[in-house]
Amino acid sequence: MKQTGLDITKRAITGSEALMLALQSEGVTTIFGYPGGAIMPVYDALYDYTRGEKKAFNHILVRHEQGATHAAEGFARVSGQVGVCLVTSGPGATNTLTGVADAMMDSTPIVVIAGQVATAALGTDAFQEVDLVGVAQPISKWSYQIRHASDIAWAVSRAFYIARSGRPGPVVLDFPKNAQTEMVEFQPQKVDFVRSYVARPKLDAEMLQQAAQLINGARRPLALVGQGVELAGAQEELKQLLEKADIPAGRTMLGLSALPSDHPLNVGMLGMHGNYAVNLKEQECDVLIAIGMRFSDRVTGNLQTYARQAKVIHIDIDKSEINKNVKVDVPVVADCKEALPALTALVQPASHQEWRESFLPLDAKEREQVIEPAIHPASGPLLMGEVVNAVAEQAADDTVLVTDVGQNQLFATRYFKYRHQRSICTSGGLGTMGYGMPAAIGATFGAPERPVVCFMGDGGFQMNLQELGTIMEQQAPVKMVLLNNHYLGNVRQWQDMFWQRRKSFTKMLNPCYELIAQGYGIAYEAVTDRSTLQAAIQRMLTTQGPFILECAIKEEDNIMPMTPPGKNVDDMMLSLTPTPAPAEERSK
Repeated sequence: MKQTGLDITKRAITGSEALMLALQSEGVTTIFGYPGGAIMPVYDALYDYTRGEKKAFNHILVRHEQGATHAAEGFARVSGQVGVCLVTSGPGATNTLTGVADAMMDSTPIVVIAGQVATAALGTDAFQEVDLVGVAQPISKWSYQIRHASDIAWAVSRAFYIARSGRPGPVVLDFPKNAQTEMVEFQPQKVDFVRSYVARPKLDAEMLQQAAQLINGARRPLALVGQGVELAGAQEELKQLLEKADIPAGRTMLGLSALPSDHPLNVGMLGMHGNYAVNLKEQECDVLIAIGMRFSDRVTGNLQTYARQAKVIHIDIDKSEINKNVKVDVPVVADCKEALPALTALVQPASHQEWRESFLPLDAKEREQVIEPAIHPASGPLLMGEVVNAVAEQAADDTVLVTDVGQNQLFATRYFKYRHQRSICTSGGLGTMGYGMPAAIGATFGAPERPVVCFMGDGGFQMNLQELGTIMEQQAPVKMVLLNNHYLGNVRQWQDMFWQRRKSFTKMLNPCYELIAQGYGIAYEAVTDRSTLQAAIQRMLTTQGPFILECAIKEEDNIMPMTPPGKNVDDMMLSLTPTPAPAEERSK
């Protein structure tokens, strides 16, 4: 988004046009939306602001309001700016709630503006009336109803301030129809303070000293790097700390591009399906430095046994995350951009070569037993890891990885290569199937100069398949890799491992994706044999515009390693141990 010139006059304008000017004053240039009755006055005003001399916005017509929110998330994740959605009341508003919850869990700054019935009709069960403020409140940073046109400038500025400041997140504005049509003399406002809301906590020098003391005395330090580093724009500050104190670093799924894949101190991905060495070493380190991450259950496993031997330093801008899951010895409540260089100045240069080298045998064991068989199989059907690795090897260094949710997400995040910041868009906390395609659309608008590759399973692909219409209309250059195994793969794997291989409704009868691609006018190719994989990937990456590459994947391909749910992180399994098959299956 960029600041544009505003034509502010003393003339009275409608609340709808005032919204246009308020969005302009926040630097908005891209809006993802879907019109309807209760937001029609705003769309009428938008008509003039998307063409001619007044043109200020690029409006992207999505095919479903959930798609609007995920597109706004993808836009925000790669651009670092606030994503904007514009929808109508009732079902239009409720359709956005999955995206709002997703953005809340993953700290993604979006502003959803929804139409509402006129205030005189509130509480009467009017057509398409929903208490949006009430239902959005628990899953957003702020939800507010703009009842008067005179409140528009203040409410919009406050919404953007809250969405982008501190720990970012979603804000929902409910906009009754009477406020859209009322006349008002618009004057822009700039909100940069909200009472009782501390967007940027004051750095505690004493806590920094204590953190430095622990790091300086550590023999086996380990950093856990989360998305907070990316949100703060503190990637270089992170590297300076790690390199000075010689600290190996694991990354959460959302923090994967906070440290380049090939950095010598990068020791892999944390979590249930992360890398073997870093997960086991969490149980051996003497000082654990958590930076901009929230100690998700998918990272910690059993909290009763997690890193009990370590002194824990937690750097996070959100005070509510401190001691929420893991007891912390030294809390540093601050923005990573400020805290990391201040801490680096206090730590002493160090060498932990022996500690870092202790990761290598475990890395080698994982490579031999898991990675090589996954990316370089000798024979048999195509594997997901093999396809992801092949795409990663050909993709440009600045490629943005977008994933859906499920096995496709876990294979993609494990085997893709991260060389630039803000290079990953995936649904972490909420795990939203259907996220991938619309988020990838948003990413192409948030970073139009960067290639965007989106991995999806056949289940997630079909959840928001209608957004192929948005891709078709916009010619959004999304390279879609469909990993088709005819299963809801992740659920099927859990059924095999923990539910006696009772595959209850996870097998999928799929449509002909070639005909679907043809119907939307999108380039398509299918790969059923690895001998044609490399050439097909090259054609996908070099084709102008969108492309669907469907890969026929081994039906029972499994994502490993895996820490079973509720187990200790050092109980990580390198191979699948399925439960016995049902008696009726064994008898066949």
